[in-house]
Amino acid sequence: MRHLKRIVIKIGSSVILKKSGELNRECLESLVIQIAEIHRDGEVIIVSSGAIGIGKTILRVNEPIDLSEKQALAAVGQARLMQIYESFFSKFGIRVGQVLLTREDLQGRKRYLNARNTLLKLLEHKVIPVINENDTVAVEEIKFGDNDTLSALIASKMDADLLIILSDVGGVYKNYEKRETGVIREVNVKTIKRISIATKSASAFGIGGITTKIEAAKIMMASGIPMVVAHGHQRSVIRELIKEFEREKETGTWFIPEKKISGKKRWIAFSAEVKGAIIVDVGAAKALKESRKSLLPSGVKKVEGDFESGDVAQVVNTSGQEIAKGLVYYSSDEIRKIAGKKTSEIASILGHKDYDEVIHRDNMVIL
Repeated sequence: MRHLKRIVIKIGSSVILKKSGELNRECLESLVIQIAEIHRDGEVIIVSSGAIGIGKTILRVNEPIDLSEKQALAAVGQARLMQIYESFFSKFGIRVGQVLLTREDLQGRKRYLNARNTLLKLLEHKVIPVINENDTVAVEEIKFGDNDTLSALIASKMDADLLIILSDVGGVYKNYEKRETGVIREVNVKTIKRISIATKSASAFGIGGITTKIEAAKIMMASGIPMVVAHGHQRSVIRELIKEFEREKETGTWFIPEKKISGKKRWIAFSAEVKGAIIVDVGAAKALKESRKSLLPSGVKKVEGDFESGDVAQVVNTSGQEIAKGLVYYSSDEIRKIAGKKTSEIASILGHKDYDEVIHRDNMVIL
């Protein structure tokens, strides 16, 4: 734990529940014991699936017929899920706190900071936050899609030192459909682009597969935070992963990043709601990607959508490819007026000039 002050652990439905839908008590007790050991010297945040699966068992529902029934199952199952965690951790004198989030809670800068501050205060009080998506109110447009994504966003926003995703797979297989040619032990920024994986790996109680784990890994690698996918049923799996953090990797698949980016830029890249798009010419696109320059009005060709100063907009090249995201200094209407113009012309066109840039490089993330 020398270099691991804060760890986020995502526990999948297939780890918590047996195929029958019953609680996998032995497995969960083992994980709680290992987490309690970490808790003595560091900080742990749990992102836990399983609410809908537990709700199915309690209400004896095989498959929910619509969104409202899923939300009802989540409401019943979440209450039981927290009772389970509280019961297990109380044996070690550890308190837990429930935190339910939707994507909207992480999109707005103010709400994101409120959520972050709440989690920090829980950690300060030596409480283990147990986070889940707020399925009882989430609709399709604001769902994270899977707790793999949620755990990655939480790890990124909370400046974690490691994200552990525990599932019913041993990692990313070299041949995922056959699962017989071994697990890829390490993935870096270059090799992640070449990984070809199957997408039909959803378990009976979860909605995620290996694809969502790869998407989570992309967030982690862009954030500069290591992530590992491992089998949650493996004996002492968390202990082994912590041992392997600074030595040869023998458990799961490790995703190793190159560098870390600031919290503000991680919010811009992965959480902020995009309000519009700015299409730039070839020269501007090259300057942004290769030289990390700010975006000036002269490089803007077109604006799509309506947004205000301080909103987040996509930066798109003439081929329609998104190359960056950033906080804009001017509204969409103002940018339309100064598009293609020199910075010296901004004041005469708009009647004021607050900034030379449309998006400053310090407020921009190159994708």
